[in-house]
Amino acid sequence: MKRFDYFLIFLIFLMVISCNTHAQTITTGSLFEEMVDLERLSTYPSPNYKMVQFSSYDHRSTVPGGPEWWANSDGFGGEPEPNFEEVITYDQETGMGEFVIADVEGPGAIVRLWTAAMEGEITMYIGDMNNPYYEGPARNFFQQPYNYYFEGDYIDEELFEKAFCQRDACYAPIPFAERLRVTWKGNLNEIHFYQMQVRLYEKYTMLMSFSQLDIREYSEVINRVAGILADPDKNFPYSKGNSKIKFDITLKPGESLEALQLEGSAAIEKLVLKVDSDDPDLALRQTIMHISFDEYPWAQVQSPVGDFFGAAPGINPYQSLPFTVDPDGTMTCRYVMPFENSCKILFQNLGDQDVIVTGSVSSKDYNWDGSSMHFRARWRADHNLYPSVYHTYDVPFLIAAGKGTYVGTTSILMNPADVPTPWGNWWGEGDEKVFVDFGEVPSLFGTGSEDYYNYSWSSPDIFFFPFCGQPRNDGPGNRGFVTNYRWHISDPIPFEREIRFYMELYTHRPTPGLSYARIGYHYARPGLTDDHFPIMPEDVRPLELPENWQPVASHGSRNSVFYQAEEIIASDIDTEFREDNLYAGGKLMVWKPRLTKESLDFLVPVAEDGKYRIYFTAALNLNSGIFSASLNGNAFNFSDGTSVKDLCVPYRTLLRNFSLEPVELKKDTNLKITIHYTGSQSGSSEPEIGIDFIWIQKLE
Repeated sequence: MKRFDYFLIFLIFLMVISCNTHAQTITTGSLFEEMVDLERLSTYPSPNYKMVQFSSYDHRSTVPGGPEWWANSDGFGGEPEPNFEEVITYDQETGMGEFVIADVEGPGAIVRLWTAAMEGEITMYIGDMNNPYYEGPARNFFQQPYNYYFEGDYIDEELFEKAFCQRDACYAPIPFAERLRVTWKGNLNEIHFYQMQVRLYEKYTMLMSFSQLDIREYSEVINRVAGILADPDKNFPYSKGNSKIKFDITLKPGESLEALQLEGSAAIEKLVLKVDSDDPDLALRQTIMHISFDEYPWAQVQSPVGDFFGAAPGINPYQSLPFTVDPDGTMTCRYVMPFENSCKILFQNLGDQDVIVTGSVSSKDYNWDGSSMHFRARWRADHNLYPSVYHTYDVPFLIAAGKGTYVGTTSILMNPADVPTPWGNWWGEGDEKVFVDFGEVPSLFGTGSEDYYNYSWSSPDIFFFPFCGQPRNDGPGNRGFVTNYRWHISDPIPFEREIRFYMELYTHRPTPGLSYARIGYHYARPGLTDDHFPIMPEDVRPLELPENWQPVASHGSRNSVFYQAEEIIASDIDTEFREDNLYAGGKLMVWKPRLTKESLDFLVPVAEDGKYRIYFTAALNLNSGIFSASLNGNAFNFSDGTSVKDLCVPYRTLLRNFSLEPVELKKDTNLKITIHYTGSQSGSSEPEIGIDFIWIQKLE
């Protein structure tokens, strides 16, 4: 072949590459656009990238299953080995030093930042290693990095924070074309939890580095995306002209029925379901949804209906980008589900009651090609587990061989712990460990289950954001039924050959009888294999918290004495009892005051002199009222400085601990504790104050 021919071929090659890469140039704006583009998840990413995470995990954990694999010095301070990629300087006497969090070559993008607490200073370099792009407080960098660059009124900052700053994480992207280097200066003996997720793109990917000017240039995109994330139910951009098919089926016990079948190349972009029965909570767990694409005999989606929507057990209303659960039980999924030739949705009743399933599917045309993927969500559960701090193990969420992208996680637990405080009944001390493409070490190695779910300190709060949330957490502390979710929308994890997603199960105390259900949502090219086993009736058996549980004085409740509220009432006032295994001793004392300023007295003996803290473990529901407290006739504030507590919470029934400011008490006296009804925000005709137990804790 002539030299001219070689040259011509080379020019054509360069032109093709140039056209392709130019068309796919990644910018700050395009990364924001991705946050609400759910259809893109159904196609294997191009340009491709590797997802990595830099975190304060215990860096002694180097050998899977080895002696330090479950080590837990992951950011508390004073760890045996610094939790960083590199030590630049370190003074052992003072603990002060400078450390490298990440140092990688571009092109790439930071797509998620998180911290529970981190003092000190962060310095971030993009490209130019002589001029830092960020230099300031560590906490601000991990939770509000864009605030450093805001100028003018181009961005609705309140809307921005609501959409992109989700609990303790921030999803505002920071692309870099060349080198990224992030360092921390601080005291290694102090708390320094952190996580930073980074996409590392293929070498020749066209990418524009982040610039402060991007905020102005892409302000319209940023504000529009923020508006969608802030209210997906109202603002999500569904396709115009999609077709909608409704269905309504009744399932007898043990029966399986097909709800609908679609033909041709298309994609479901909205699935809406509602389940009705005599016991809807049980039906939501025992009614199994099977969604099979392209005649696959084992459905790519196999899950209890309620668990699939990320808020089980029961109906726990919440709104996120891909899922919504409404108070009336209507559940919506917005993950796009494409298929080349056909789709079949079938429901299976593994329970003992009749179940009615109504719903609809909205689908649109879809061009299935060599990069298209099926949506997959295969539920699994383990019951009667016995975890403890001494018996930690890795719980598998997804073990799969093939090509695809990981896009979401739910953890759905029954936690029968008997300590009433988060420190003591916490289930999620364990880290996520995600191996990709036969990596010897995890590509993502976390610092705790709640950290993975974007919160911290084993918080019992109910919260939900576009990409993360805790729509159920019964309490007190983290006891009872608990659900966490995280959707990998801006941070999906591609895998070319295989993925192994584990989450350590690591509890503060031995916890026999714990139940752990979960789903690893993902897309995959045809041919992926996994370790899923069909859902059996035993897997979805009714779950009950232990009968007659009693709180234990340990960890956060150490040095405490507990009193059932009904046993220490000192007022001649009628009260009622509500039975449920959620409550200590199986029952809750319920007081229904008629007028504001009514009060109810309790008498508690004091065993010895000392400083004490008084706790109320109270029920929260729609009818719950507002109360204040006094000790021996003197008004006392709660520990947070407030004088009243509003117990009204719609759609849920919770137990929470409320403590008063510390008080000095004398031995051999009866402490009179009084609660005062001060009103109700719900307007209930029968407002109530439910007290499960009262406890006094001697302070050390």
